[in-house]
Amino acid sequence: MAAYDFELVLSRPVFEHELDSLFERTQGYVTVSFVGSAADVTGPANARCSWDAPTLAHAMVEVVAHVEAAAPGIVVRRVEADPLLSAREIAERVGRTVESVRLASTGQRGPGGFPAPEQHRLWRWSHISAWYGIDDATLDEAAPTTRAVNGWLALREVVPELAPDPRALVQALTRTIRASA
Repeated sequence: MAAYDFELVLSRPVFEHELDSLFERTQGYVTVSFVGSAADVTGPANARCSWDAPTLAHAMVEVVAHVEAAAPGIVVRRVEADPLLSAREIAERVGRTVESVRLASTGQRGPGGFPAPEQHRLWRWSHISAWYGIDDATLDEAAPTTRAVNGWLALREVVPELAPDPRALVQALTRTIRASA
């Protein structure tokens, strides 16, 4: 099994009283935005996951089920398997110091052309791994899996009776990814 890192976009934040249930279901491998009450909800929320599974599709579908079961009323709207990373997270992944990453990001070290941040001081892993010349096999699986799982999430929300069973989705994606490898 591999460890897959990905993010979920949720229909709302998790309420503080739902945190224990989520922690029990995910053993702390899913971190979420949370609020104290409905009055504090200002829009969608995010969850970050690091999940061990045989495939990314399996990990995503399993975490979607856990999050939605732990917090009734939450709907996972979208998944993203090419995470946004801080300089510290980049340093850990590429085996450099945070200072080395900071200097590269400002053009003071390396060949230049460091990827621009997607958000304030957050960079997309696929861009960073390419810049450092790191071949991350999980990214090869990420693009088609993310598209398919997002399609499934949209279909189950708009026309639920047409959305395939999640196990069938995982099996089909697993076959497709293995055939293209």
